Amino acid sequence: MVGKQSTLADVARAAGVSLATASRVLSGRGPASNAARQRVAAAASELHYVPHAAARALATRIGTRIAVVVGGQTAHVLNDPYVGRVVTATAEVAAAREVGVSLHWLPLHDPAELGRLAEHRGIGGIILINPTKPALDVVPRSVRGRIAAIGIGSRDVPSFDVDNAAGTANVVAHLVAGGRRKVAMITGAPWLPCTERAVAAYHRVVDAAGTPPRLVPGDFTAARGEAAAVEIMTRWPDTDAVYALGDLSALGALNALRRAGVDVPGDVAVAGFDDIAFAALSRLTTTTHPVEDIAAGAATAVLDRRNPGPLTRYPSTLVLRESA
Repeated sequence: MVGKQSTLADVARAAGVSLATASRVLSGRGPASNAARQRVAAAASELHYVPHAAARALATRIGTRIAVVVGGQTAHVLNDPYVGRVVTATAEVAAAREVGVSLHWLPLHDPAELGRLAEHRGIGGIILINPTKPALDVVPRSVRGRIAAIGIGSRDVPSFDVDNAAGTANVVAHLVAGGRRKVAMITGAPWLPCTERAVAAYHRVVDAAGTPPRLVPGDFTAARGEAAAVEIMTRWPDTDAVYALGDLSALGALNALRRAGVDVPGDVAVAGFDDIAFAALSRLTTTTHPVEDIAAGAATAVLDRRNPGPLTRYPSTLVLRESA
């Protein structure tokens, strides 16, 4: 393979490591095992990988940083731990190319802000988190080829996302297989397309099992999870399982149920989505969300000016613990 045609993804694949690990090794920043460092170094040498080539092309084109742009109703969305994970993983990949990262809020009521942001001279590429169709519809031609979405995409914006439909189906199917017949779901933010996919998957499983659907709106926060659990048990006191689209909401529900004296999982099983660190500490059954790999994939596509296709889907794996 010709050196300048080799990408960070090529190196990671040859070394048998994730994109984030390959980036950490090549940038000299962040943890990695000695074995991983040796494999990455050997792969980079064999492929004649030149870390800074894409960065120079990116900087020459228009700027020297990647903008991580987060859609949301308020700027408070920038404080979401999920966003922090995306920014960290993006920065690790960008650091290997000597490219910086900045964080921006894209108001739901003003999707055209994306176009204005794209024209900033310092911005060479964009990663769009929580994309909506109105935002994708106004992506300017000038940014095509240097933008990727974490969430839904379009013909001109490649999408990198977790398969939350399969993840949701697996969790709910596990609850049903365990004898739960009245499974309630705390959804995500209603304006996000990922919520629609997960809710549809939930319906498919409970409908097939002949159990009644029970939905309450959520927003991925622990506070809303607590309130939603109270609402569920008030509306449907015979509920025997709660699935939340997001571990923080599941942990909030878990706290509310235990505070009310409900035996978990004896009376009500609880499960979430994401497998964040607190999920393991709380013994929460959940399903994985490889945020770092997703962000690294999106960042690499932007830096390499590579469109891998309309959708790159990452699997979600069921993690069984004591809560369900």
